[in-house]
Amino acid sequence: MGQFDEGKVLVVGGTGRLGGLLRRAWARSGQGGLRWQHRTGEGAGPRFDPLDDPAAYAGAAAGASAILNLAGRVGGSADDEGDHAALALAALRAARDAGVAHVFLASSASVYGNAPFARETDAPAPLTGYGRAKAAMEAAALAWAAVHPGGPGLSLLRIANVAGADALLAAAPGAGPQMLDIFPDGTGPRRSYLGPLALAGIMARLFARARRGGALPEVLNVALDGAVAMEALLDAYGRAWAARPAPATALPVVRLDVTRLAAICGPLPAADAVSIVADLRATLAGTP
Repeated sequence: MGQFDEGKVLVVGGTGRLGGLLRRAWARSGQGGLRWQHRTGEGAGPRFDPLDDPAAYAGAAAGASAILNLAGRVGGSADDEGDHAALALAALRAARDAGVAHVFLASSASVYGNAPFARETDAPAPLTGYGRAKAAMEAAALAWAAVHPGGPGLSLLRIANVAGADALLAAAPGAGPQMLDIFPDGTGPRRSYLGPLALAGIMARLFARARRGGALPEVLNVALDGAVAMEALLDAYGRAWAARPAPATALPVVRLDVTRLAAICGPLPAADAVSIVADLRATLAGTP
């Protein structure tokens, strides 16, 4: 993905599924600069609980050019869902206390609900508990930023499906065929996607822009250009799937508008199943 001067970035929540893939992709790219927080166990990065130890959080963030928060469970209880907002506010407060210029908060395309073409200016309309938790997180972070005009800067990243972090391509070995909704025209759902290496490349550019003090939007869709058919992804990955009639509530296409992202990062590759699967395989190469 090339080398970018992203400075030092503290990544919180790097032990989850998405964080683990991004960590591997970042290592394979040869790009430096990230410090990976962990809550327990051994590791080269700082160890602290972002909700229970604000002083340690601010200490770990000292000297960083940005914080990236990936923490927050997918699913879980109502308390787990409420943690998304608490983790976002903890990141903003730590950045303020440590003098960090910018905070990136991982949100999700699920805040849009069933939107066939979703722009950042669209009002959130989540349909799932996870989507509602992310929408509440966004609202809390934007409210905090509004009463702290001195900073830090804030970017809410509405990330599309990441290959390997989603249920489609993250099945355990020996899992049965993936059930897939098929519409009357014989096609499956088409969704915005990107691979872990593509995500790492995008993040490197965003971190470098923050490092330079460049303007970044408060809300930003993160995806490749276009939408990819889920059956094409499964076929490219070599995973068996079985068709079932799509329910009346299912949308054939959910696509993110990436005009804002392309203005920052340059032209984005088209969402292509073979390329996305190759990205995931390259990320996982050599992984036990």
